[in-house]
Order: sequence, then structure tokens, then C-alpha cells
Amino acid sequence: MKARYLLMAIISFCFAHQELKAQLGFSHEVGVITGPVAFQSDFGLRNNFDTNRGNIGFGIGIVHYLNFAYRADCNCYSRDTYFNDHFKVRNEIDYHVTNLDHFGEESEDNDLGGLQLRGHKGKANVFEIGSQLEYFPMSIRDFTAGAYRVAPYVSLGVHFVSYDPEATSELGDIQGQFINPFSGELAPTLFQGFAQGEGQNNSGIDDRPGSTWAITWSAGIRYKLAPLSDLVLDARWHYYTSNWVDGLNPDPRPVNRANDWIFWLNVGYIYYIE
Repeated sequence: MKARYLLMAIISFCFAHQELKAQLGFSHEVGVITGPVAFQSDFGLRNNFDTNRGNIGFGIGIVHYLNFAYRADCNCYSRDTYFNDHFKVRNEIDYHVTNLDHFGEESEDNDLGGLQLRGHKGKANVFEIGSQLEYFPMSIRDFTAGAYRVAPYVSLGVHFVSYDPEATSELGDIQGQFINPFSGELAPTLFQGFAQGEGQNNSGIDDRPGSTWAITWSAGIRYKLAPLSDLVLDARWHYYTSNWVDGLNPDPRPVNRANDWIFWLNVGYIYYIE
């Protein structure tokens, strides 16, 4: 429900009161982005190829740009300053989801620990809303006018993040026990160190919804399709200020030295609003 209200507020901001906004000396661009998300979490091993390849999800976003180089009220360029000609503000709403599994040597072992790790599954459902400041080293004016077709950029920003992780096990209840096939005795469903914690100040698993912040940075290029439309290719990183976005935060170990983060490679279509 909160996400719906936020979306309505952003749409209203982007499209309502056009006369007032035009007087501020900028124009608007809107678009959509989508692509694969590599979720770097406590599932699997750090710097492990199978982990990086296996824990890949999918994301989609709606983007809105403030273009300071062009004025919508007069269909003319704005005042020629360095900021107007090299910076844009990008506002966006993103949603991405990733199914998470354990990979690496320990999960492949033919013992109790390997069985517990292989059985443990997670799912990261993440909603983000925020802004970035994009810097274009080449002239935005010249790119808009068609002087060149490709315009690289870098960006830095902050997102508010709402997450709702899921945790399951093929062996049974994540807080319960199962019969260990190697000994015939009862054993915890979860791997040692993954036991259910009492809230998010403790190690373990916590699949309750929560919120945090993300620091975002990216590098990309725009390709001019037509006078009023671009393709965009964007490689970005989101570093979360929480280690609970994936719902897992085990006891401190060599594999748990950083908070959760993602690498998102996306493509998109951008349309210039006159």
C-alpha cells in the first residue's frame, strides 16, 4: 500500500502542474529499464564463480530525468552553464527479485553440512525508490542535437529500500529438525550458524520485511535512436546499509564480511517529453 502511494506521488510530480515546472527551466524524460541482477549475499561463497552465476535474478525500473539543458516551456535550450550541459537528475522506482541458493565446496560435501546447505533456499524481494546525479563528460546539448550518437555517463545516488525476504528448506521447517540420513538421529534443518535469531540484532535467519538505504553508483552509455528517444545501457552497483536484505546474516565468518549488495546490468528506453 505504501509503495502504491509513493508511485502515485511520483507520477503526480512528473506530470502535473506543467506550467509551474516549465518556469523552473528544465524538461523531462521518462523511460523503463530492465535486466539481470547478480545478488551478492550470504548465500554461497565470496568470489565464487558458481555463486556469482547461480544467484542471478531479474529487475525492472521506471525512470524519470530532469534535463537542465533544454526548456520545455519555450522549446529552446536553457542557459549555457557547465552544470546544465553536463548533469542530469535521475529519479526512479525499481523492483528486483532473486532466488538464492548455496554454492561452493561446503555445499557440495557429502555430509550433514552439505545436505543442510543444499536444502536451504532463499528469495530476495526488493523495492527501491531514489535519485542519482548523472554526469556526462560530453555536451548534453550536442548529444541532443545529434552531433554524436553515443554519450557516456557516470552517476552517484541514494535509494530508500524496502525488502521482504523468504526462507525455506527442502528438509522441512527451517526452525525444526529432520532425520540425519548419515546417523539416523535428529539434526537441525539449518546449517550451523544459521539458526533463527531473535530479531535483526542477532545472527541467523530473519524473513520479516524491513527497510534500509542503498548507496548507488553506475556507469553507462546513451545511444541516440531519434531526436526524442534514446537507448541506455547501464551497469550499476547498489550497496545496502543492512545485511538482512536476503534474510540471512550468519555468525561472523570469512564469508560474511560485508553487507548485501547487487550488480545490475540493465538496458532501457528513454523518451523526451516536449
